[in-house]
Amino acid sequence: MIEALLWGLGLVLVIEGLVYALAPFLVESMLKQLEDLPLSARRRFGGMTALLGAVILLVVSKYMT
Repeated sequence: MIEALLWGLGLVLVIEGLVYALAPFLVESMLKQLEDLPLSARRRFGGMTALLGAVILLVVSKYMT
Protein backbone atom coordinates (compact mmCIF):
# COMPACT_ATOMS: atom_id res chain seq x y z
CA MET A 1 0.00 0.00 0.00
CA ILE A 2 2.69 2.51 0.98
CA GLU A 3 4.58 1.53 -2.16
CA ALA A 4 1.64 2.55 -4.34
CA LEU A 5 1.28 5.87 -2.51
CA LEU A 6 4.97 6.64 -3.00
CA TRP A 7 4.71 5.72 -6.70
CA GLY A 8 1.73 8.03 -7.03
CA LEU A 9 3.46 10.88 -5.24
CA GLY A 10 6.58 10.41 -7.34
CA LEU A 11 4.54 10.42 -10.55
CA VAL A 12 2.74 13.62 -9.56
CA LEU A 13 6.07 15.31 -8.78
CA VAL A 14 7.58 14.22 -12.10
CA ILE A 15 4.59 15.53 -14.08
CA GLU A 16 4.46 18.79 -12.11
CA GLY A 17 8.19 19.28 -12.51
CA LEU A 18 8.02 18.70 -16.26
CA VAL A 19 5.21 21.23 -16.63
CA TYR A 20 7.20 23.87 -14.76
CA ALA A 21 10.40 23.04 -16.66
CA LEU A 22 8.92 22.86 -20.17
CA ALA A 23 6.19 25.51 -20.06
CA PRO A 24 6.64 27.95 -17.17
CA PHE A 25 4.82 30.68 -19.10
CA LEU A 26 1.70 28.50 -19.30
CA VAL A 27 1.78 27.92 -15.55
CA GLU A 28 2.12 31.65 -14.97
CA SER A 29 -0.79 32.38 -17.30
CA MET A 30 -2.97 29.74 -15.64
CA LEU A 31 -2.20 31.12 -12.17
CA LYS A 32 -3.23 34.61 -13.31
CA GLN A 33 -6.51 33.20 -14.64
CA LEU A 34 -7.10 31.32 -11.38
CA GLU A 35 -6.58 34.54 -9.47
CA ASP A 36 -9.54 36.06 -11.33
CA LEU A 37 -11.90 33.23 -10.32
CA PRO A 38 -13.97 33.63 -7.18
CA LEU A 39 -12.84 31.61 -4.18
CA SER A 40 -15.97 29.42 -4.30
CA ALA A 41 -15.23 28.43 -7.91
CA ARG A 42 -11.65 27.51 -7.00
CA ARG A 43 -12.86 25.41 -4.08
CA ARG A 44 -15.45 23.68 -6.26
CA PHE A 45 -12.79 22.95 -8.90
CA GLY A 46 -10.43 21.57 -6.26
CA GLY A 47 -13.14 19.38 -4.78
CA MET A 48 -14.17 18.00 -8.16
CA THR A 49 -10.55 17.31 -9.05
CA ALA A 50 -9.99 15.44 -5.78
CA LEU A 51 -13.21 13.47 -6.30
CA LEU A 52 -12.19 12.54 -9.86
CA GLY A 53 -8.79 11.39 -8.57
CA ALA A 54 -10.45 9.26 -5.90
CA VAL A 55 -12.77 7.66 -8.49
CA ILE A 56 -9.82 6.89 -10.77
CA LEU A 57 -7.93 5.30 -7.87
CA LEU A 58 -11.00 3.26 -6.91
CA VAL A 59 -11.49 2.00 -10.47
CA VAL A 60 -7.81 1.12 -10.86
CA SER A 61 -7.66 -0.69 -7.51
CA LYS A 62 -10.90 -2.58 -8.09
CA TYR A 63 -10.65 -3.56 -11.77
CA MET A 64 -6.97 -3.48 -12.71
CA THR A 65 -5.27 -5.41 -9.92
